[in-house]
Amino acid sequence: MAKQKKELDVRFKKFGVVPFTATTKVNDFIDYLEKGIVAGTQCKDCGTKFFPPKVDCHKCLTSNVDWFEIDNTGKLITYSTLQYAPVGFEKDLPYTIAVVDFGDFKVFGRLSKDLDINDVKIGMDLKVKAVTLENGQLLYEFVKP
Repeated sequence: MAKQKKELDVRFKKFGVVPFTATTKVNDFIDYLEKGIVAGTQCKDCGTKFFPPKVDCHKCLTSNVDWFEIDNTGKLITYSTLQYAPVGFEKDLPYTIAVVDFGDFKVFGRLSKDLDINDVKIGMDLKVKAVTLENGQLLYEFVKP
């Protein structure tokens, strides 16, 4: 009897401008972005939160996680405006990348182009928001609450 060919999970092709990853254990992340939700994972055994989401907990060595929505406000801890970009992101220049501290975890991403860079200050409150680009690709960015 012939084995059935496993269907390839290609949801990560929808993430960002250039998909560098096709299949991961956390492809449900894309389903959440399509619903307008930015989500991380939390280990059910030890409570550690992960973003980007992970299925394998490095603390207790289990793969027992739940998804959680990142809907609270975080604090901007660093940012940098890029004048050069990796392949696939050149048309977006200049854009600003940032790290926002949400307490139990930090999120790396882009600041919304709707934010005036002159108003951006370390320590300011920001939220993370799912967005769909003109070409249909999914992304998330930081916005004012």
